[in-house]
Amino acid sequence: MLASLLIAACMLAHASGDAVSYRYANVRMGGGGFVSGLLYHPAADGLLYARTDVGGAYRWDQGSAQWTPLQDWLAAADNNLYGVDSLAVDPRDAKRLYLLTGTYTHPGAGNGAVLISNDRGAHFKRSDLPFPMGGNEQGRNNGERLAVDPNDGRILFLGSRTAGLWRSADHGAHWTKVDGFPSVATSASTNAAHGSRTQPVGIVFVVFDPTSGTPGHPSRSLYAGVSTQDTSLYHSNDGGQSWSAVEGQPAGLRPHHMLRAGDGAYYLTYGDEPGPDSVHDGAVWKFTPANGKWLDITPLPRKAGHPSGYGWDGIAVDASNPQVLMTSTFAHYTPKDLLFRSTDGGQHWQEVFAHSQFDTEHPVWLPEHTPHWIASIAIDPHDADRAWFVTGYGVWATNDLGQLDHGGTVHWQFLDQGLEEIVPKAIISPSTGAHLISVMYDLDGYRHDDLDVASPQFASPPRYTDADDVDFAGGKPDVIVRSGWLRKPFTPTVRAAYSTDGGSHWQTFASEPANMEGVGGGSIAIAADAGHVLWFPREASHGYVTNDFGQHWQVIEGLEGHLRVVADRLDPQRFYAVDAERKALFASHDGGAHFQPIQGDLGAFASAATHLHLQASPDAAGQLYVSSHEGLVLGNEAGARLNSARQLGSVDVLGFGKPAPGQTQATLYAAGKRDGEQGIFRSIDGGQHWQRIDDDAHRYGEISMITGDPRFFGRVYFGTSGRGVIYGDPVEGGRP
Repeated sequence: MLASLLIAACMLAHASGDAVSYRYANVRMGGGGFVSGLLYHPAADGLLYARTDVGGAYRWDQGSAQWTPLQDWLAAADNNLYGVDSLAVDPRDAKRLYLLTGTYTHPGAGNGAVLISNDRGAHFKRSDLPFPMGGNEQGRNNGERLAVDPNDGRILFLGSRTAGLWRSADHGAHWTKVDGFPSVATSASTNAAHGSRTQPVGIVFVVFDPTSGTPGHPSRSLYAGVSTQDTSLYHSNDGGQSWSAVEGQPAGLRPHHMLRAGDGAYYLTYGDEPGPDSVHDGAVWKFTPANGKWLDITPLPRKAGHPSGYGWDGIAVDASNPQVLMTSTFAHYTPKDLLFRSTDGGQHWQEVFAHSQFDTEHPVWLPEHTPHWIASIAIDPHDADRAWFVTGYGVWATNDLGQLDHGGTVHWQFLDQGLEEIVPKAIISPSTGAHLISVMYDLDGYRHDDLDVASPQFASPPRYTDADDVDFAGGKPDVIVRSGWLRKPFTPTVRAAYSTDGGSHWQTFASEPANMEGVGGGSIAIAADAGHVLWFPREASHGYVTNDFGQHWQVIEGLEGHLRVVADRLDPQRFYAVDAERKALFASHDGGAHFQPIQGDLGAFASAATHLHLQASPDAAGQLYVSSHEGLVLGNEAGARLNSARQLGSVDVLGFGKPAPGQTQATLYAAGKRDGEQGIFRSIDGGQHWQRIDDDAHRYGEISMITGDPRFFGRVYFGTSGRGVIYGDPVEGGRP
């Protein structure tokens, strides 16, 4: 007893400390997100960068055979900068790297920024832009929008989406608009549809002619491509002051990429749309400025007036032999996108995948996927046998591309170690079985027994393209439920599933409630004894309860609108719900059949809150944590306020983990603000004292979910908006 008291006293004393050192790492998924661009430095051996649409930029480390993320220092307030719309390097300075960042152009997203590094991405300075960028919007597969003058590294040009062409003369620190660029760059013809919204695409690439200047004297000749089916390619002979349309250029398609070969020829890929959502036609063209000739070198035959059904996107040229080039189809979904190689400047082509072998052993989910969205191809400028291409789920690389010249087989490896670009929707850490269960955009979900080993996706059926929510029964943690949905044209299936063995095997509910057309997965919760499941599908006007996994459904009374449902962790008859939009809380005492509003002090706190969340306490039945940007409150279902967390003035997300030694209360983990400082925090005394557990180099942008591990004190898991799921252990205790 005395020993326990001493341990508790020590832990409480430690809790008053300001911070705890943590070691963070990705929960290994094996990749899974869209890598929208690859860029080799032309002079530094093996220096390769990748950009992603929502997960930041990465640098390849050949020695460790893994990718190093470059933007984990971004705080939640700068989460929009995780989308990288373009990369650029200084050909004469291998240390310089530029990232054109900004994820969305819609109102409220914020403006973009150029991130400037003098040490290959180890550190960055920021240059804010007066316009937004769209690293996760239409045309993100085009590029590169950002370019450094190969003769004068001080000079950069930037093709924006909404504000025309911009120039910097001081390594990207300051930018001015190029008034002489044609107004077509900001015209409606550059817009592209994405669902119900129209997105601006603007100028998609800038390319210098290095022979038009000398070292220390700026290049005079450069090109810029505008994403329009009208006249799209423009040229400047005076360093970018004035511009004119290139004569003889193809019309009726939008340019995607432009690349200069060592012999002075330029290669361009086109599509009828910018992509990546849909492209129905396209072409590959060769342009030779010396004689002004344009030549259609599309690898697959084209018939005038008959769209091919796909476009062309990636393009690469061998630095050691300008006659060797590669290109790829785009949105050629059946059976997959195709990769082509030419050794005579595009006169003849060989289909690479017809002579390829793919190593699909790791990660284990890889055999279920085929190459698509091949937006970028890179040939190592120091080793022509080394080549890469991107897909919608990661990157492939080969070391023997030259086998094509000898009738051999090209071998491809999936090299996504460290490139964990994926967006989780919900995570849980049950008290038995797997340490982590996660559900995702695009890849359904995973069960992780070993956090450092990529696990299979959930066994199908069902297989959802996107999963929305997951929950486990508090008293029977092996029973898990999840909700999800399928994008067209997949076969419809019931959008809720359950497992009775901790997520190893799944089966769909017996049925869905009536009138579920057009709704998504939504919020789902299971009673502590696994006897009832509540489901509130997205876009549905009602929630539903079942006590037999979907054989029968009953409409929940007392709830309407878009709500999140939560199960009490101890009492199977208690459920709760939160309407964040209407700022209201609800409780049920009859297994979720009927709900009543929670009023009192707790209801009053919720009614004045922004960014409202509700969670059931793991420590006592009937107790609730209500978090918001106005703080954190512990209350009960009657509406009484039992406690208010000190120090944290704003809470984004809250989770629970194993109590500290000598404590009985669950450890609390939160992302939010303490004294105005954004961070990730933990409390071992019910929220009275909080310690910061992240650091300035490990912030991961906006944290969208968080939970502790109920079996290991100190371990925390959290989900990001594009860097996957992260786990952390305190350094002083080591990893369990």
